[in-house]
Amino acid sequence: MALSARLNEIMQHYETDNPGTRTNIMRLLMQGRLGGTGHMLIYPVDQGFEHGPARSFAINPAAYDPCYHFELAIEAGLTAFAAPLGMLELGASKYAGQIPLILKMNSANSMTRHTSLEADQAVTASVQDALRLGCVGVGFTIYPGCDNIYGLFEEIRTITQQAKEAGLAVIIWSYPRGNMSTEGETAIDTVGYGAHMACLLGAHIIKVKLPSEYLESKAAKTEYENNQVNVSTLTDRIRHIRECCFNGKRLVVFSGGASKPIDEVYDEARAIRAAKGNGHIIGRNVFRRNRDEALALLDNLTNIYLGQN
Repeated sequence: MALSARLNEIMQHYETDNPGTRTNIMRLLMQGRLGGTGHMLIYPVDQGFEHGPARSFAINPAAYDPCYHFELAIEAGLTAFAAPLGMLELGASKYAGQIPLILKMNSANSMTRHTSLEADQAVTASVQDALRLGCVGVGFTIYPGCDNIYGLFEEIRTITQQAKEAGLAVIIWSYPRGNMSTEGETAIDTVGYGAHMACLLGAHIIKVKLPSEYLESKAAKTEYENNQVNVSTLTDRIRHIRECCFNGKRLVVFSGGASKPIDEVYDEARAIRAAKGNGHIIGRNVFRRNRDEALALLDNLTNIYLGQN
């Protein structure tokens, strides 16, 4: 299949990567109903680690079963399924070749005693695991602003080197947290800073939260105001995050966030599309709905990114 002009443009920004990595990035960009458009809908299910099974799945008991998530992603025609080691191990062979897999390589849990200053995650899998399971890439979370950030930097440095040598794509979840206010975790300046750090760490794809108009840093606020950086609408803010990702030369997808009204999810997707963002990585707003509702939501999101809604 010939590449679209949009995919040719995107892949020019990854020319220094080896053929294996470029192939796996292409597998993501060519997969599912959004294949060839430059948009992606990635389905992450790592909340069982982060919040526990009941808080994640009791509202939709079918979601306790990892096979449910593989089948949902396949039926919806999504870009990829991202999950921790054990969940992927259960279905990787059964569903081999039907949906690209991303191994989420570090995780935390809500039972530990820690503050946002101490935000951290443990490495729970290896690049060798990702290869064994046939994954296209690995995912890793960093918390810019926390006291443990330098250790996270060093961990992802090693993982990135190993993944790229093995021909895998690297996806960094970048969530500012720690030495900032609660509002600052989604402030436009901190989200942009975190996205830029992920690019500098070598990520092929960056995942961030949707930013608010709030400015956390006084020094950054001065620059935004003096240089009239427009962050007044969500579309403007997403466009600015793309600027922070090497002026749009790295793929950036936005978190679906906590469960919310369905119209709000759609409005966010329209803003991402209008700003030429690369899509959504959306979990809780999918698996905390029943199967029929989840499939309808994913169908409508796909149509929005296709410009049909």
